Amino acid sequence: MVHERQRTPRPPSGQAKAAYDPADETRGGGTHDPSDGGGERVAKALARAGVASRREVERLIAAGRVALNGQVLTTPAVKVEPGDILTVDGEVVDEREPARLFRYHKPAGLVTTHADPQNRPTVFQALPEGLPRLISVGRLDLNTEGLLLLTNDGELARALELPATGLQRRYRARAHGRITQDKLDTLKNGVTVEGVRYGPIEARIDKAREGPQGANVWISLTLSEGKNREVRRVLESLGLKVNRLIRLSYGPLALGTLDVGQIEEVGPRVLREQFAGFIAPENMPKGDRPAYNPPRRASAGAGRRSQAAADESAVVPEPKSAAKKTYKPGWAKPKAPARPHAAKGPRPVKGKPRSAADDRVIEARPGRAERAGAPKSAVGKSGGKPPAGKARTGPPRPGGPKRPGPRKPNRRG
Repeated sequence: MVHERQRTPRPPSGQAKAAYDPADETRGGGTHDPSDGGGERVAKALARAGVASRREVERLIAAGRVALNGQVLTTPAVKVEPGDILTVDGEVVDEREPARLFRYHKPAGLVTTHADPQNRPTVFQALPEGLPRLISVGRLDLNTEGLLLLTNDGELARALELPATGLQRRYRARAHGRITQDKLDTLKNGVTVEGVRYGPIEARIDKAREGPQGANVWISLTLSEGKNREVRRVLESLGLKVNRLIRLSYGPLALGTLDVGQIEEVGPRVLREQFAGFIAPENMPKGDRPAYNPPRRASAGAGRRSQAAADESAVVPEPKSAAKKTYKPGWAKPKAPARPHAAKGPRPVKGKPRSAADDRVIEARPGRAERAGAPKSAVGKSGGKPPAGKARTGPPRPGGPKRPGPRKPNRRG
């Protein structure tokens, strides 16, 4: 006789489904399958709602922090149906929304966790307001900075961080020590450090510098696993000590020009084109523009413009008329127009205007044309020598009068 599989009847509304009891199999002669019936597993429902990943949800259930319709769950083998009320730590979990993904430039000094037992500052405490509940895609340790992906979909986060997905992560590390490119090329075949096997890593030396305290080298690395402190441990096995580590890209998404501490949402079109295989069809976002617009940082020019507008709107008293400044007489007086063909007269005194008498003196002096028509004996070569036969007036020449001497013969004759 073939027995049909025993099915657990649906509990009344407002009550959680009964947990699996192994005695049901003996009583009914069949097997119990918790996956039978409609609805969605509680771990998957919370993961899609962005509460945590499936593994983290199982830990929350084991800690007694998850309740369904007022009853605390003790097992993840429970399904959530439409209309059920699911709470975590007493807070109602909202219905899942379309998948969203964010790029965040994590600074050094923040822990990638929601709650730190040591009360250190966390990434999620530093996020601005207006964001949904987010979880991280993988983690960056305390001193690592750079690109960190955040999402509201736990299933998407789990899919992106799995090594089987094959998404490459690019890092840039600054390390203290000396190394050669040939030694870095050995990482292409993978390496085992303290019993942990790490996959292939492509490493390239970008810059090496010798300083007073030793040698520093910048290295670019590309890997596809992203295990805990993988880059630091692999480079330490080669004799290098990493003192700065920056993640530049994660899969098709890059850090780009994102400022430190700034967050930016990835557009729905990019999610559909790049991550269609990791998002459920019913959870696929629609539209082309992201829903979150980060506040823009005011530039220096915008600050000056806003300050100028504020100054204009303020009541400013009328300026007082300043007294006219007095200058010395003749200061900055325009020069007289040049008269190139007129003879120079007596130079006027500085600050004194030219008089009509000065103009008459200039007109009385002979010009160049008059000197050209006058006889040479009367005017002379320079126009100022006295005529021949006229006694010279003035002081005697030095050395006394000129003595007569023999006449020089004419060279021509």
